[in-house]
Amino acid sequence: MSAIAFPAPDAGILARRDAIISGLAKLVAADALITSEDERRPYETDALTAYRRMPLAVVLPSTTREVAAVLRYCSEQGVPVVPRGAGTSLAGGAIPQEDAVVIGVSKMNRILEIDYANRVAKVQAGVTNLAVTGAVSADGFFYAPDPSSQLACSIGGNIGMNSGGAHCLKYGVTTNNVLGVTLVMLDGSIVEIGGGHLDAPGYDLLGLIVGSEGQLGIVTEATVRILRQAEGARPVLFGFPTSVEAGAAVAAIIGAGIIPVAMEFMDKPAIEICEAFAHAGYPMDCGALLIIEVEGSEAEMDAQLARIVAIAREHGVGTVKESKSAMETAAIWKGRKSAFGATGRIADYICMDGTIPTGQLPFVLERMDEIIKGYGLRVANVFHAGDGNLHPLILYNCNDPVEAQKAEDAGNDILKLCVEVGGCLTGEHGVGIEKRDLMTVQFNEADLHQQQRVRAVFDPRWLMNPAKVFPLEGRIAA
Repeated sequence: MSAIAFPAPDAGILARRDAIISGLAKLVAADALITSEDERRPYETDALTAYRRMPLAVVLPSTTREVAAVLRYCSEQGVPVVPRGAGTSLAGGAIPQEDAVVIGVSKMNRILEIDYANRVAKVQAGVTNLAVTGAVSADGFFYAPDPSSQLACSIGGNIGMNSGGAHCLKYGVTTNNVLGVTLVMLDGSIVEIGGGHLDAPGYDLLGLIVGSEGQLGIVTEATVRILRQAEGARPVLFGFPTSVEAGAAVAAIIGAGIIPVAMEFMDKPAIEICEAFAHAGYPMDCGALLIIEVEGSEAEMDAQLARIVAIAREHGVGTVKESKSAMETAAIWKGRKSAFGATGRIADYICMDGTIPTGQLPFVLERMDEIIKGYGLRVANVFHAGDGNLHPLILYNCNDPVEAQKAEDAGNDILKLCVEVGGCLTGEHGVGIEKRDLMTVQFNEADLHQQQRVRAVFDPRWLMNPAKVFPLEGRIAA
């Protein structure tokens, strides 16, 4: 796959590599600096494995002050920097360049404080998403954002990409659950934005940082909201004859003002893939499946489910199967959370991440099927239906350049379709390099220039994650 271009590495930086590494060695411990080719290789890509670039060096600081020292040094030397969390980005957000230093936060993995009275936790950026819930679950709390990679992905990466997850329909994505961050800027300045409370005074800089994809600085610590677990939760499987009927049911449920805690969609290929892997008990005789979870007291769940079932029956539902135990609930969600990994067992795939108005689901599902068939490919659809966040998995053979290009072209057509119907290019994966050259589909020249002007306040020389988000052509100077 060669459609996505990378800027040519700076020959001057490459020529100074030994001197740059010597300077970095003075700032961090020996085991925090990775320079050999074999040890750098795990950092040459992220979850968008079709693209790879060997970084100049990798630094794994242990403290905010070490991050500040390394950033200050790279700024003085004019060396590009690529921030990295756990490397689970599906949009290529952590893929480096040959003249760039990767700064990873994996060693910064401590939970610093849990404050139940104010319902917040302060954590370092390398803490995994699931570890936050793990630290507070025994006391009846949880951290709401739950991307499928939550076992591995880091809070810092979640903040960079504004990650979501199945249960964000009710509780919101990362930006709705982060109250404050410690941010290290390119010149080494350490700033505190927000804090352990809602609605910090002044400009909403926190809203700017969350989702900025490592282009404004490196987040080293975060204060996140922890929430009380509901009295009860119950997922229900709804099997429909076709994807279009399932999509219409989603639109009708949301249109009726019903907000379940989660509403996930799988088409027949995704059902078969996930069931073969997880043995979750999914109905195999349907064309599409919705996993709808409600929560609250038994009476609340019964009342909400009665309304949802009535709407589903109006749209041809054939199977309604409620979870009857914690074991069944765990199996249902294991199947959904394992979708990406399970699909990888049977084929190479590109995972797209467009978002649409829920009322457009029936049309978009039909049109996506036409697009995929037009390229002679297959697709497995599994996504967050309640908020219209699509994740079609386009299956292809990565060893066939022609088929690989078709897969990328099909994905681009799907993202353009999302914009055409009033949606956007990304819901939770970010832009990275994957959608960088599609930004002109959603934004005009004035829009992009204004975004770049904001970026230039933090990084006027384009040293922070420079190959991402904005098209390489037409970039403006500070």
